[in-house]
Amino acid sequence: MARTAGSHSDITGPRVREAALSLFAQHGYAAVSMRQIAKEVGVQAGALYNYTPDKQSLLFDLLRGHMDELLSARAKELVPDTPVAQLEAFSKFHIRFHLERPLSVFISYMELRNLTPENFVTIEELRRKYEGQLETILRDGHEAGAFQVADTKITTLAIIAMLNGVNTWYRSGGRLSLPEVEAIYWDMVRKAVT
Repeated sequence: MARTAGSHSDITGPRVREAALSLFAQHGYAAVSMRQIAKEVGVQAGALYNYTPDKQSLLFDLLRGHMDELLSARAKELVPDTPVAQLEAFSKFHIRFHLERPLSVFISYMELRNLTPENFVTIEELRRKYEGQLETILRDGHEAGAFQVADTKITTLAIIAMLNGVNTWYRSGGRLSLPEVEAIYWDMVRKAVT
């Protein structure tokens, strides 16, 4: 199929992903059609298939892209020497990274159920890899006597859930600055494990 006049793959491809991300977050994956995505981008519906085989692939690519970006950014972070410092660094990193990507965070949790089983397994593996980093910090801290946790897996999931909550209420320019929010959340995380 011929590309729409004025369409460029390096421009239109990212616009397709941005439109899908926005529409999936606003209306839910199941309620969004390829025609709606095409209309949002300003291309013919058939032109979308130059950029993605189908809607499921588009959702999977969005979720995988988010996890790949998260793991890549985390790998570039300096790792402090002590479990306490590592936990603080993880907490602040998680908040900063996710605040810049609220729609990706939202669909990463809300639309997992719409993945095919094989796509779900892939995303879950990437999530476990990220969660495993925090669980290792908690386990090492527990073994060193720095943390008191009854179950590192449950504590890991609880901390991530708490940190994700910042996305639901924080607004730049609000009452608290991002460093203040990070400090408050770090204090809560610290108290939860000591």
